[in-house]
Amino acid sequence: MTPTPLPAAPGQESVWDYPRPPAVEPTSELVVVTLGGVPVASTTSAVRVLETSHPPVYYLPLDAFEPGVLEPAAGSSVCEFKGVASYVSVRVGGRTLSRVGWTYPAPLPGYEVLSDRVALYATDLSCTVDGEVVEPQPGGFYGGWITSRVVGPFKGTPGTLGW
Repeated sequence: MTPTPLPAAPGQESVWDYPRPPAVEPTSELVVVTLGGVPVASTTSAVRVLETSHPPVYYLPLDAFEPGVLEPAAGSSVCEFKGVASYVSVRVGGRTLSRVGWTYPAPLPGYEVLSDRVALYATDLSCTVDGEVVEPQPGGFYGGWITSRVVGPFKGTPGTLGW
């Protein structure tokens, strides 16, 4: 069953207007990530991946990250559009969040801009977009960031797998 999209107010986007396959767009929004108040990354050069029913996934350039905070992590996954993803962990001040992010080292055609970027789950990290604290996409698998800029409903909660 396809849900009824919520109406978007002026200045908002409905995730139901996003395309499939996903679009990639640059953003100059200030994206800041911290762990326990310690800086992890900061940039105004992120890109957003926009896919039907998903809040935007923000991919940050590698040079946005503090030196030494990213570590390779075990495992991989496959996206039919973007290719094979490798996971990363974040280590800050003796604390490690395992498999909290991912990257596409050799993305499929059309997604090459993602090759030197990392996306992060907002669950255990503090992530802000232009000063607004993001809410993680529900469900724990997808990595979208929910802000007041987007309306759903969003894929990820029980019963939404078929969307």
